[in-house]
Amino acid sequence: MKLCETTKKLMVAFSGPSNSGKTTLIVKIAQLLKQKYKKKVVILKHDPKNKARFDVKGKDSYKFFDCGADVVVTSPSRTTYFAQDAKDLSTIIEMVGLFDILLIEGHKDFQVPRIGVFHQSIEESYLRFVDAVATDEKASNFELLNKQKNVTILKLDDLDQILNWICKNAKEI
Repeated sequence: MKLCETTKKLMVAFSGPSNSGKTTLIVKIAQLLKQKYKKKVVILKHDPKNKARFDVKGKDSYKFFDCGADVVVTSPSRTTYFAQDAKDLSTIIEMVGLFDILLIEGHKDFQVPRIGVFHQSIEESYLRFVDAVATDEKASNFELLNKQKNVTILKLDDLDQILNWICKNAKEI
């Protein structure tokens, strides 16, 4: 049986505090989905503090964006789109086109099945947003999870277990 065998697009989100291992886990999951299961993966990253910068001051594309225009930069190997306004999830899904699975980092406001990622300690404030928790038993306050009902506990280093949870729980689009 193939992993996540469906003709529909799937999406799942990951949340957790800075340096909790979200990016590392998402990269590992994306690589496994692409390489082993031949899935087309799209990753959507939330930048809640507007810190990310994607262009270099002085370059043409920077000047175009700086003048207030939306900008699309194409090359033989990629396409980059810079928009002057925020997009909702349905618009983003429409824009990225064909894919099998969308992995979302952050965006707690999106109503999507969500895995909380915690490495050294579990931050209780995230638990109300998540359906599963990926951590290890070494987390300093692991016992917090014993009180959680309807939250699946996943081993942070067990990618197969996490992928199985994603396949069973990801939202179909």
